[in-house]
Amino acid sequence: MCLLLLALESHPVYKLVIAANRDEFYDRPTAPASFWDDRPDILGGRDLRAGGTWFGINKKGRVAAITNYRDPASIKSNAPSRGELVSDFLTGDEKPEEYFASLDLKARAYNGFNLLVGVKDQICWYSNRGKGTRSLIPGIYGVSNHLLDTPWPKVSRGKSSLENILLNNPITSPEVLFHMLLDRSIPDDDNLPDTGVGLEWERLLSPIFIASPNYGTRSSTILLIDQNDHVTFMERTHIPSQDQSKEVVFEFPIED
Repeated sequence: MCLLLLALESHPVYKLVIAANRDEFYDRPTAPASFWDDRPDILGGRDLRAGGTWFGINKKGRVAAITNYRDPASIKSNAPSRGELVSDFLTGDEKPEEYFASLDLKARAYNGFNLLVGVKDQICWYSNRGKGTRSLIPGIYGVSNHLLDTPWPKVSRGKSSLENILLNNPITSPEVLFHMLLDRSIPDDDNLPDTGVGLEWERLLSPIFIASPNYGTRSSTILLIDQNDHVTFMERTHIPSQDQSKEVVFEFPIED
């Protein structure tokens, strides 16, 4: 996943709002969000090449999502799949800090990542390129392919848009959030980060929604958890060749 926007305890109806775009090469095989056949308590899409996921939730309300940390000079071709970290948390029962402690022992084996995990009302962030961990307090957050809240244009623009949506919509429509995730605005070159991929790719990767012949935003996901622990999970899979999307919607109460 390449952009995740999160609002924690920042809306009268929803204790947690996550709006996220997953960017990937179009030919990478992927299954849309569903409850998994081998773990029917877990909801999320699946990377059919490596077997992990980028964003998911289980029926007890354990949430996890990951973004890659963009640093092409440090890429290890034999590194394990980062998507397995999301799956590991969703299938486990550790508290976030316990999971992070165990992750410290192996984190450097992976290519760079940001991992957000949550249980109940606790959301925490971890990066193997950052300094320690962080337990989030109520507020608006964003993460792309650098550290949490790094003010890349897409992150700053997304956070501002999410904050305005939540402030102006007492009952927030998922449609408004999906529209936010379709933003194709490209910032000026002077505002682009320099992550080592060259100016052409920095431009291509800079919008909230990415579109190119071979690579782009494959799916957009909205997760809403209300004050009564009712979950709404919506995913739209984008089909560039047909200029349309397919949507799946799941709703369920969090189990004790």
